[in-house]
Amino acid sequence: MLRFRLSVLPACLLLATSILSGCSSTPKDVTAGWTTDRIYKEAREEVNSGAWDKAIGLFDKLEGRAAGTLLAQQAQVEKAYAQYKTGDKVQAIATLDRFIKLHPTSPALDYALYLKGLVNFNDNLGLFSFITRQDLSERDQKAAKESFESFRDLTARFPDSKYTPDARQRMTYIVNSLAAYEVHVARYYATKGAHVAAVNRAQQAISDYQGVPAVEDALAILVTSYDAMGMTALRDDAKRVLEKNYPQSAYLQGKAVQKTSSWWKLW
Repeated sequence: MLRFRLSVLPACLLLATSILSGCSSTPKDVTAGWTTDRIYKEAREEVNSGAWDKAIGLFDKLEGRAAGTLLAQQAQVEKAYAQYKTGDKVQAIATLDRFIKLHPTSPALDYALYLKGLVNFNDNLGLFSFITRQDLSERDQKAAKESFESFRDLTARFPDSKYTPDARQRMTYIVNSLAAYEVHVARYYATKGAHVAAVNRAQQAISDYQGVPAVEDALAILVTSYDAMGMTALRDDAKRVLEKNYPQSAYLQGKAVQKTSSWWKLW
């Protein structure tokens, strides 16, 4: 019995050792012998197949292996795009912010600014969801404004960039969206008889978003809300501004304005 136990003990130790060594082993890096060009090629293949997570891992490796080169910069912006495509918008913005800070003279800076604006913009494609079902949250407004700032930075610094024309269209969309939201809220307050609140939101739309289509609606709300509160002098002032800037306004004809959507559609 003693000899049997002694013979079993080494086997147990051997088994435990193999288990522990297996637990401590690390996955093999398949890219260890690859050139940076091959890593980039493989990453692009993953992108083309829609394997975004695999592409991110390869771009990470490439960024480290090709540090200090244009290829590393390329890897960083493409990684940000892949993160955006996976839905990880927070990480995509973080990657882009890091790129913009570290590479202020990069030839890809215009694209980085455009992509940063696009990430926030696409996070808010539902800007008009409030028309049918919900309010535009403070988070949505913040992201929309950050998107606008990125696009504005792009258009100011790179007026000839191939991304600038689209950025300008999106800036118009954002401004119109935010103004329309303010008017939507003002109109809601007016229908509930909360005319002071309606006036405040309409005035905010006029002061913050001059020259956009929603200003006509905001002025009309001022006219009706001031009238409802018996503030005839302010009503007449608002009406004069409406007449001067929108002489053909349906509001001046006593007709309801027909809603159109063409002004905010980009494509």
